[in-house]
Amino acid sequence: MEKYIHDKKHLVKELLKWYDANARVLPWRSNPTPYEVWVSEIMLQQTRVEAVKPYFERFIEKVPSIETLANTSDDELSKLWEGLGYYNRVRNMKKCAQYCVENYDKKLPASYEKLKELPGIGEYTAGAIASIAFKIPQPAVDGNVLRVFSRLLVNEEDILKEATKKKFQKIVKTYIPDDRCDAFTQAVMEIGATICIPNAAPRCNICPLASDCIGYQSGKAMMLPNKTKGKRRKIEKKTILVVVCGNEVLLTRRPKQGLLANLYEFKVYDEYMKVKDIKKYFGENHIKKMMKLEDTKHIFSHIEWHMKGYLIVLDQKMDGLWCNAQEMNEKYAIPTAYKKYKESLYTWWNIV
Repeated sequence: MEKYIHDKKHLVKELLKWYDANARVLPWRSNPTPYEVWVSEIMLQQTRVEAVKPYFERFIEKVPSIETLANTSDDELSKLWEGLGYYNRVRNMKKCAQYCVENYDKKLPASYEKLKELPGIGEYTAGAIASIAFKIPQPAVDGNVLRVFSRLLVNEEDILKEATKKKFQKIVKTYIPDDRCDAFTQAVMEIGATICIPNAAPRCNICPLASDCIGYQSGKAMMLPNKTKGKRRKIEKKTILVVVCGNEVLLTRRPKQGLLANLYEFKVYDEYMKVKDIKKYFGENHIKKMMKLEDTKHIFSHIEWHMKGYLIVLDQKMDGLWCNAQEMNEKYAIPTAYKKYKESLYTWWNIV
């Protein structure tokens, strides 16, 4: 049986050497304070690095500290987060900030165990903050790290299982160098994001870890990691009504709990409405113009919205919250799910 080589010390040395030469310049790396590391890690959950950059810079400019975050209104935070999705992330950040103001002198605690206890901070985020900001040698095991180490060690266990993640936390910890734990944590994330990539052949030919990667040596890297297929998403039908009167649009607010909680949206119905029913609802005599908009869909983690839309121009306002373009831009967070309908609204306003 062929023996494959895996030298931990050599691997760590090559990883750090590669990272020192190839690390991307990112705004949260220039000043890795605990607060900035925390903000960046929360934003980066389920969001691409390039998409996060402008959001991070704007957020830090407007909300530069834990104390500021604790005292910023929910609407303002949602507006700063608009387009990033998963808005419960920023709501949990505010709860965490308020807890830190009350219990930790307006700071994040310099303890992995205490970080894990904070609202919205799980094992991965606690590990990232601890290792990068406080230089505590703790693993931060996310999807990138699971993929890299699955291939390095040819571990075929399901990476979506909690038991597998726990196992990898113990494994990764044995690789962390005490003197450069911050660089190690970021280096593994970096190689997973740029070299040992998902959904495509890993770039083994340029990987600095190839000589120590059992997956590469055995030819199994492309088959890993293993993960269970997710359940089919539930499809929900929606009718989106962009209701306009003059230079203002009608907005409604979603419930305080559930999907897209407390955000603003156009008038939405949880079914496909017939044109005759729309006209009946608004009163046909009050509709100056009615235009069919593009059908769109938006995918959430477990739900898929299939949307039909209409722009409706009324001759007089009905009860509700009305706002103009400037107010919508400055005050009201509209979820990305309605991006196409928001664009149609701006096109209409530019025409009239």
